[in-house]
Formats: sequence, C-alpha cells, structure tokens
Amino acid sequence: MTATTAKRGARRQTLLGLAFASPFIVGAAVFIVWPVLASAGYSFTDFNLFQAPSWVGLDNYAHMLQDSTFWKALWNTLFLTVTGVPLTIIISIVGAHFLNLPVRGQPLYRALVYLPTIVPVVVGGYLWRWLLNTQYGFVNYFLGVLHLPQPEWLEQPDWGKPAILLMCLWTIGGTMIIYLAAIKDVPGELYEAAELDGAGWWGRFRFITWPTISPVTLFQVIVTVIAYLQIFTQPYLLTQTRLNEASGGPGQSMISYAMYLYQNAFVFLKMGYASAMAWVLFLITLVITLLLLWSSKKWVHYGSERD
Repeated sequence: MTATTAKRGARRQTLLGLAFASPFIVGAAVFIVWPVLASAGYSFTDFNLFQAPSWVGLDNYAHMLQDSTFWKALWNTLFLTVTGVPLTIIISIVGAHFLNLPVRGQPLYRALVYLPTIVPVVVGGYLWRWLLNTQYGFVNYFLGVLHLPQPEWLEQPDWGKPAILLMCLWTIGGTMIIYLAAIKDVPGELYEAAELDGAGWWGRFRFITWPTISPVTLFQVIVTVIAYLQIFTQPYLLTQTRLNEASGGPGQSMISYAMYLYQNAFVFLKMGYASAMAWVLFLITLVITLLLLWSSKKWVHYGSERD
C-alpha cells in the first residue's frame, strides 16, 4: 500500500512538473523546433509564400554555386569575421588592462567605455552614417586635422568594410568589461612571483595573464565569430536608402550573408532559396565552432590544469 501511494505521489509530481513546464515546451516546439524543421524542408523546395511549395531537390544548393551575389556576400562576411574577431579580442584585452590601472576617475572611464553597448543598434547606425559622411562627418574632420587622407567611407567599395568594422568595434565595451573581470581574477601573488624572477610586462602577460584568461578568450572568440557570421544590422543601416531598403553599398561591397539571405526571403520572396542559405550558414558556423573547440586543447588552460 505504501509503495502504491509513493508511485501515485511521484506520478502526480511528474504531471505537475510537466504542467508548469508546458508553456515553455509548447513555445519551444512552436517557435524553435517547428521553424527549424520547416526551413529544412523548404530548402529543398521552390517556395515564395504565395503558392504551395514545389519540390526541387538540391536545386537551391546548386544555384548557390552559380550565384555571384552569394559568393560576394559570403566573402564580405568572412572578411569581416577574419579581421573583426582578432581586432575585437586584441583591443578588448589592451583596453581592459588600461581600465585596470589605479587612476583617478576609473569608474567614469569604465562607464564611458561600456556606454556605446547600451545604445540601440539602430540609433548607432544612423549616428555612424553621420560620423562617416564624406563632407561633414566627424571622422573625416578628425582625419583632416591630422592631415591624413579622408576616404569616402560609404561611397568607395574599398572603404565599405572598414566602415562596418568601425561601427562594430565601437560597441566592444561589453567584451572589454568581461576581460577586465577576468584580469582582476588573476591571483596577485603570481605577478609578485614573476617579478621576483625578473619577468617583464611581456613575460607576465604571456605566462600568467594569457593562460589565466584563456577560457574567457575561447568563449569570446566563439561568440564574436558567430556574431560576425550573422552580421546584419550594421551593414543594413549603413547602406539603407531613402526607400528603407539596403543596397549593399557600392558594388555590393558591404552586403553581408545575412543581408542577402534577408533579401531573398522578404524582398525577392524566395523562401526556399533563403532557407537553403540559412542551413549553409548554420553548417559554416558549426564547423568553425567545432574547429575552435578542437584547437582550444592546445591553448586554453583551465584552473585545475594550472594547479
């Protein structure tokens, strides 16, 4: 009798737990699982929202090989990723060291560095369109004061991607603060022992700071890589026309993979092709992430390993 009562109580607890979790389960099924499965199916069809999907097999994937805009968007995205990720990590580490210096006004400096992170991206986009304006933008005015060349940021193909990088690097305050917390977590006695051994600033960074913050660096590299591979808002806002549509910049030099995916889905209404592009982007992201995790065995050092 006791065993039967216990089983009923356990079953009641299970049902009660499922009842409380049901909103999340239903929401995840409707808004995550179903769209993922549907996009996988649509990637093998010709689907434009106004007619029933028709099966085309691998035609959407084969079309990418002949689509020049696809390759342009992929190249732009990979270029931004390869250049933006190292710049983000290096500038964040250097900036975190400066924010860690015991100087007057230190809290103010930290707040100012973090401030651009909380500015809405749309507001930041229009702000940077003004800053990068060739005729009256502050960036070119500052370069002119220094007697440096004043490029046409948003008009010349060669300067489009650097303009996007400037806008992205403007908001790395969050990453800098994370590195600041990681650096402050390094035990002070390690630095003292290194100084007694005659280690300079580079030796202290190479053998103490870098190994200690390497787990944080792995996390930041993965997150930043994913962010750059999915970059959309910055190039979209910088190349937006008066018709509220993004052109991709001169010669499509600023079109990103996500932008072209968006255009195919909601401008050209080629949902099948856009779904195929989404799955290709997912596979690219997955491969790069797995490679980073595999390579981390050689350069990431965790606390238990250091001990």
